[in-house]
Amino acid sequence: MSNVHVIMGSVRHGRRCPAIAAWVMRIAAEASDLSYEIVDLAEWPLPMDDEPDIPARGRYEHAHTSAWSEKIASGDAFVFVTPQYNWGYPAALKNAIDHLYKEWSGKPAVIVTYGGNRGSKCAVAFRGVTEGVHMRPMATMPGLKLSREVIEGRALDPETDFEAEDAEAIRQAIGELVLDLDAAT
Repeated sequence: MSNVHVIMGSVRHGRRCPAIAAWVMRIAAEASDLSYEIVDLAEWPLPMDDEPDIPARGRYEHAHTSAWSEKIASGDAFVFVTPQYNWGYPAALKNAIDHLYKEWSGKPAVIVTYGGNRGSKCAVAFRGVTEGVHMRPMATMPGLKLSREVIEGRALDPETDFEAEDAEAIRQAIGELVLDLDAAT
Protein backbone atom coordinates (compact mmCIF):
# COMPACT_ATOMS: atom_id res chain seq x y z
CA MET A 1 0.00 0.00 0.00
CA SER A 2 1.37 3.41 -0.96
CA ASN A 3 2.00 6.01 1.73
CA VAL A 4 0.64 9.45 0.81
CA HIS A 5 1.67 12.51 2.82
CA VAL A 6 -1.00 15.21 3.01
CA ILE A 7 1.16 18.30 3.50
CA MET A 8 -0.45 21.31 5.12
CA GLY A 9 1.07 24.33 3.39
CA SER A 10 0.17 27.00 5.96
CA VAL A 11 1.75 27.71 9.33
CA ARG A 12 -0.10 30.99 9.95
CA HIS A 13 -1.87 31.52 13.27
CA GLY A 14 -5.63 30.98 12.90
CA ARG A 15 -5.14 29.03 9.68
CA ARG A 16 -7.96 27.07 8.05
CA CYS A 17 -5.55 24.46 6.74
CA PRO A 18 -6.01 21.79 9.48
CA ALA A 19 -9.77 21.54 8.89
CA ILE A 20 -9.40 21.60 5.12
CA ALA A 21 -6.56 19.04 5.07
CA ALA A 22 -8.54 16.68 7.33
CA TRP A 23 -11.56 17.01 5.00
CA VAL A 24 -9.40 16.40 1.91
CA MET A 25 -7.79 13.38 3.56
CA ARG A 26 -11.18 11.91 4.51
CA ILE A 27 -12.40 12.20 0.90
CA ALA A 28 -9.12 10.77 -0.41
CA ALA A 29 -9.27 7.82 1.98
CA GLU A 30 -12.85 7.07 0.89
CA ALA A 31 -11.80 7.28 -2.77
CA SER A 32 -8.80 4.94 -2.63
CA ASP A 33 -7.03 2.18 -0.72
CA LEU A 34 -3.92 4.30 -0.18
CA SER A 35 -2.56 5.11 3.29
CA TYR A 36 -2.73 8.83 4.19
CA GLU A 37 -0.85 10.81 6.83
CA ILE A 38 -1.11 14.51 7.66
CA VAL A 39 2.23 16.34 7.66
CA ASP A 40 1.86 19.73 9.34
CA LEU A 41 4.63 22.16 8.36
CA ALA A 42 4.08 23.95 11.67
CA GLU A 43 5.62 20.87 13.31
CA TRP A 44 8.67 21.03 11.02
CA PRO A 45 10.47 24.32 11.72
CA LEU A 46 12.96 24.61 8.89
CA PRO A 47 15.15 27.74 8.98
CA MET A 48 15.58 29.55 5.69
CA ASP A 49 18.63 28.43 3.68
CA ASP A 50 20.66 27.15 6.63
CA GLU A 51 22.31 24.19 4.89
CA PRO A 52 25.79 24.95 3.54
CA ASP A 53 25.42 22.65 0.51
CA ILE A 54 22.81 22.60 -2.24
CA PRO A 55 19.88 20.22 -1.62
CA ALA A 56 20.49 18.30 -4.85
CA ARG A 57 23.61 16.77 -3.31
CA GLY A 58 21.65 15.42 -0.34
CA ARG A 59 24.41 16.20 2.17
CA TYR A 60 22.64 17.65 5.16
CA GLU A 61 24.49 19.14 8.12
CA HIS A 62 21.54 19.90 10.37
CA ALA A 63 19.40 17.37 12.27
CA HIS A 64 16.16 19.14 11.29
CA THR A 65 16.98 18.77 7.58
CA SER A 66 17.95 15.10 7.98
CA ALA A 67 14.68 14.42 9.83
CA TRP A 68 12.70 16.26 7.13
CA SER A 69 14.55 14.26 4.48
CA GLU A 70 13.57 10.98 6.16
CA LYS A 71 9.93 12.06 6.49
CA ILE A 72 9.61 13.07 2.84
CA ALA A 73 11.58 10.08 1.56
CA SER A 74 9.05 7.84 3.36
CA GLY A 75 6.22 9.20 1.22
CA ASP A 76 5.33 7.55 -2.08
CA ALA A 77 3.13 10.48 -3.14
CA PHE A 78 1.94 13.83 -1.84
CA VAL A 79 -1.24 15.85 -1.53
CA PHE A 80 -0.41 19.50 -0.93
CA VAL A 81 -3.19 21.51 0.73
CA THR A 82 -2.33 25.18 0.60
CA PRO A 83 -3.95 28.60 0.80
CA GLN A 84 -3.36 31.28 -1.75
CA TYR A 85 -1.57 34.30 -0.29
CA ASN A 86 -1.39 37.37 -2.55
CA TRP A 87 -1.66 35.23 -5.71
CA GLY A 88 1.03 32.84 -4.49
CA TYR A 89 1.61 30.09 -1.95
CA PRO A 90 3.06 30.44 1.58
CA ALA A 91 6.79 30.92 2.05
CA ALA A 92 6.88 28.03 4.55
CA LEU A 93 5.73 25.65 1.80
CA LYS A 94 8.36 26.88 -0.66
CA ASN A 95 11.03 26.61 2.05
CA ALA A 96 9.95 23.04 2.86
CA ILE A 97 10.23 22.07 -0.81
CA ASP A 98 13.56 23.86 -1.27
CA HIS A 99 15.18 22.13 1.72
CA LEU A 100 15.29 18.89 -0.28
CA TYR A 101 15.53 17.67 -3.84
CA LYS A 102 15.94 13.96 -4.49
CA GLU A 103 13.35 13.09 -1.85
CA TRP A 104 10.63 14.72 -4.00
CA SER A 105 11.94 13.61 -7.38
CA GLY A 106 9.86 11.18 -9.39
CA LYS A 107 6.90 11.17 -7.00
CA PRO A 108 3.33 12.10 -7.93
CA ALA A 109 1.55 15.04 -6.33
CA VAL A 110 -1.95 16.45 -6.02
CA ILE A 111 -2.26 20.19 -5.46
CA VAL A 112 -5.35 21.38 -3.55
CA THR A 113 -5.63 25.13 -3.07
CA TYR A 114 -8.10 27.35 -1.27
CA GLY A 115 -8.91 31.02 -0.98
CA GLY A 116 -11.37 33.70 -1.92
CA ASN A 117 -10.96 32.83 -5.60
CA ARG A 118 -10.16 29.13 -5.09
CA GLY A 119 -6.39 29.61 -5.19
CA SER A 120 -6.11 29.20 -8.96
CA LYS A 121 -3.04 31.42 -9.33
CA CYS A 122 -1.38 29.67 -6.41
CA ALA A 123 -2.02 26.29 -8.03
CA VAL A 124 -0.37 27.31 -11.29
CA ALA A 125 2.67 28.78 -9.53
CA PHE A 126 3.05 25.82 -7.18
CA ARG A 127 2.70 23.34 -10.04
CA GLY A 128 5.85 24.87 -11.54
CA VAL A 129 7.70 24.33 -8.25
CA THR A 130 6.69 20.65 -8.12
CA GLU A 131 7.85 20.23 -11.71
CA GLY A 132 11.11 21.96 -10.79
CA VAL A 133 11.95 19.20 -8.31
CA HIS A 134 10.80 16.60 -10.85
CA MET A 135 7.58 15.59 -9.16
CA ARG A 136 4.64 14.47 -11.30
CA PRO A 137 1.74 16.87 -10.55
CA MET A 138 -1.72 15.60 -11.44
CA ALA A 139 -3.73 17.46 -14.08
CA THR A 140 -6.68 18.04 -11.75
CA MET A 141 -5.88 20.72 -9.18
CA PRO A 142 -8.95 21.18 -6.96
CA GLY A 143 -9.55 24.77 -5.86
CA LEU A 144 -11.79 25.41 -2.85
CA LYS A 145 -13.59 28.73 -2.49
CA LEU A 146 -13.68 30.36 0.93
CA SER A 147 -16.63 32.65 1.52
CA ARG A 148 -16.06 36.23 2.61
CA GLU A 149 -17.52 35.30 6.02
CA VAL A 150 -14.97 32.52 6.52
CA ILE A 151 -12.11 34.76 5.36
CA GLU A 152 -13.25 37.37 7.88
CA GLY A 153 -13.28 34.89 10.76
CA ARG A 154 -16.42 32.74 10.76
CA ALA A 155 -15.64 29.14 11.63
CA LEU A 156 -15.12 26.91 8.62
CA ASP A 157 -17.14 23.72 8.20
CA PRO A 158 -15.87 21.98 5.06
CA GLU A 159 -18.95 19.76 4.93
CA THR A 160 -21.24 22.76 4.44
CA ASP A 161 -18.91 25.48 3.18
CA PHE A 162 -17.64 23.54 0.18
CA GLU A 163 -19.74 22.25 -2.68
CA ALA A 164 -20.32 18.72 -3.94
CA GLU A 165 -18.23 19.44 -7.03
CA ASP A 166 -15.30 20.36 -4.76
CA ALA A 167 -15.36 16.88 -3.24
CA GLU A 168 -15.74 15.40 -6.71
CA ALA A 169 -12.65 17.30 -7.93
CA ILE A 170 -10.67 15.86 -5.01
CA ARG A 171 -11.88 12.35 -5.86
CA GLN A 172 -10.89 12.91 -9.50
CA ALA A 173 -7.39 14.11 -8.53
CA ILE A 174 -6.95 11.13 -6.20
CA GLY A 175 -8.09 8.82 -9.01
CA GLU A 176 -5.34 10.30 -11.19
CA LEU A 177 -2.85 9.77 -8.36
CA VAL A 178 -3.86 6.12 -8.00
CA LEU A 179 -3.46 5.56 -11.76
CA ASP A 180 -0.07 7.27 -11.69
CA LEU A 181 1.14 5.11 -8.79
CA ASP A 182 -0.18 1.96 -10.49
CA ALA A 183 1.60 2.85 -13.75
CA ALA A 184 4.86 3.44 -11.87
CA THR A 185 4.87 -0.03 -10.31
